Amino acid sequence: MIAISSIVNIALRSLIANTMRSFLAILGIIIGVAAVVTMVAIGTGASEKISEQISSIGSNMILILPGSTTQGGIRMGAGTQQTLTMADAEAIAKECSAVSAVAPVISGTAQVVFANQNWSTGVIGTTPDMTLVRDWNVTSGRFLTEQDVRSGTRVAVIGQTIVTQLFGDLDPVGKIIRITKIPFEVVGVLEEKGQSMMGQDQDDIIYVPITTAQRTLFGQVLPGRVKIIYVKANSLEEMSLATEQITALLRQRHKIGQKQEDDFTVRDLTQMLEAAKESTQTMSILLGAIASVSLVVGGIGIMNIMLVSVTERTREIGIRIAVGAKPKDIRMQFLIESVFLTTIGGIIGLVFGIIASLIVSSAMQWPVSISVLSTLIAFGFSAFVGIFFGFYPAYKASLLNPIDALRYE
Repeated sequence: MIAISSIVNIALRSLIANTMRSFLAILGIIIGVAAVVTMVAIGTGASEKISEQISSIGSNMILILPGSTTQGGIRMGAGTQQTLTMADAEAIAKECSAVSAVAPVISGTAQVVFANQNWSTGVIGTTPDMTLVRDWNVTSGRFLTEQDVRSGTRVAVIGQTIVTQLFGDLDPVGKIIRITKIPFEVVGVLEEKGQSMMGQDQDDIIYVPITTAQRTLFGQVLPGRVKIIYVKANSLEEMSLATEQITALLRQRHKIGQKQEDDFTVRDLTQMLEAAKESTQTMSILLGAIASVSLVVGGIGIMNIMLVSVTERTREIGIRIAVGAKPKDIRMQFLIESVFLTTIGGIIGLVFGIIASLIVSSAMQWPVSISVLSTLIAFGFSAFVGIFFGFYPAYKASLLNPIDALRYE
C-alpha cells in the first residue's frame, strides 16, 4: 500500500496542476458556505435583538388595560373606558400570590422646558414599583418613593433622551424643569433602554408620582382612575397563574356577572414577545436550510468535475495501477482531492460569509450575530459534502481495468 503522505502529495499536485478546474469545483461550496453563514448570522442577530427588547421591556410582565365603551352600537376598543383604579392595583399587590410587583400608570404628552431648551415627551405618573416591573435601574440620583406618592411632590425621574435634549453635558439631578409650565425637580436619571419592538424610544420618558400627575398634570382623569396597570409575576412559570388570579380578582371587584364580559383586558406581554422571538428563530433556521441547498448544489458540481477528472486521467490511473497501486489507493487519492476542494472552499466561504454579514449589518443597520456553532456546522457540512459526492468518482476510478485504462485515448 502506498503511504498516505504520497497519496496526499499526488492529490495536491493534481489540484495545483488544474487550477481552473479546481476553482470551478469549489465555487459552489464557497457560495453555499457563505450563504449559510450570512443567512444564519442575520437570523440569529434578529433573534438576539428581540431578546434584548424583551429584557428592556421587563421580564414576566403583564399589562392590564381598561375596558371599552360602546356608542351607538359601536365598540370603541380596549382602553376607551376608565374602569381601573388605584384601589384595583393595591388589591392585586395584596391578594394575588403569583404577583411580585404592581405599578399603576396614567400618562400623557407634555412640553418640557429647561433654561432655553424645550422638548415634547411622554410623561408617566406611577409608583415606586415601576422600577421592579420594568427591570429599570437608576444611573444617578433616585427613583420615586412612597413619600413622593403620598405627598404628591413635584419630582421627576427622566430618561437618557431627555438628558441629551435638555441638559447636554450638565448633571440634571437637582435641576428644575417645567412640565406644562409647572416646576418639577429632577431627582434621578434612568439607565438607557433603547428602542422597543415597535421602534419607540423608551428613553424619551419622564416619570412623576402618580398622585402628582392626577392632581397637577392630567386633571381630566377621574379621581383614583388609572389608564394601565403594570404587573410583574413571580416567575415565568407563574405567569398563567398570575393572569388567572388577576382576572378573578378584578371580576369580583368590578361586580361582573358570570355571563358578563370583562370590563378590562389582561395581556401577557412576555408571552407575546417570546412568540415573536420563536418566529424569528424559525425564520433563521429556514434561511439556513434554504442556503444549505446551495451546498448540495456545490457538492454535485464537485462530483461532476471529479467525474470529468476521472475520464481525463484514465491513462494516469492505468499507469498507477500497473506499477502497483491498489484500488483503495486510487479511491483514497480522489477522496482526498474532494475533501481538499471542499475544505478550501469552506474556508473561503467562511471568510466571504463573515464579510457579507458585516456589510449587511453596516449598510442596512441590521443586527447580525456570527456564532461559532453556525460556522462550524457550515464548515463541517461542506466537508461531508466533499466526502459524500467525491466517493462515487473515487469508486469509479478504482474500478478501472489497468489494460483498458492504458489503451484509453
